Amino acid sequence: MSAVFTSLDDPEFNRLFRDFRYTVFRLEALQHYQVSYEKDEFTRFRAGEARGEFPGIESWISETVAPARRAGKHMHRVHVVREPLSDYVRFECAWAYEHTVAAGEDVRIIAVGPDSPWPDDLPRSEFWLFDSSLLVNMDYAEDGTFRAAEIIDDATAVVRANRWRDAAVRLAVPYRRFADRYDPLFTTKTS
Repeated sequence: MSAVFTSLDDPEFNRLFRDFRYTVFRLEALQHYQVSYEKDEFTRFRAGEARGEFPGIESWISETVAPARRAGKHMHRVHVVREPLSDYVRFECAWAYEHTVAAGEDVRIIAVGPDSPWPDDLPRSEFWLFDSSLLVNMDYAEDGTFRAAEIIDDATAVVRANRWRDAAVRLAVPYRRFADRYDPLFTTKTS
């Protein structure tokens, strides 16, 4: 099965998040994303406003995370973040991860210091891995704008993504442990 999705709202792409049987994993490598469903919220965050409603995250929780958790499925992700943290990463932590973790998503972080190299065992690319067998590569422009998601049929690529997932989970710390070091930065604009 090969497919390319050019919209994050594509019903077939979103069906993957309902139809997986056991696990879904996401590797995130960008320090900034520009997606329509969080543009207004990111602007409010940068202005120092309180979180308030966040329809994009609220629908992710109610339509994806909560049903998966009720069904005994495991949703997890690892985000490799550069220090010092970008405004976007601080926003994502405070206004998204805090809430998705509370809803049952297993979020983990690999923090890379300003003078530290990228982890050897991990790509700088992004992907979703469904049930350890369905790989979807995520393609973003340099500015964080989504371009496409592509299902990859190549068995070697799927095995490699499983190795990357295992390495990422091994290197990462649970979100809450990471956040405990940074909580003041999640509410105070730094750049």
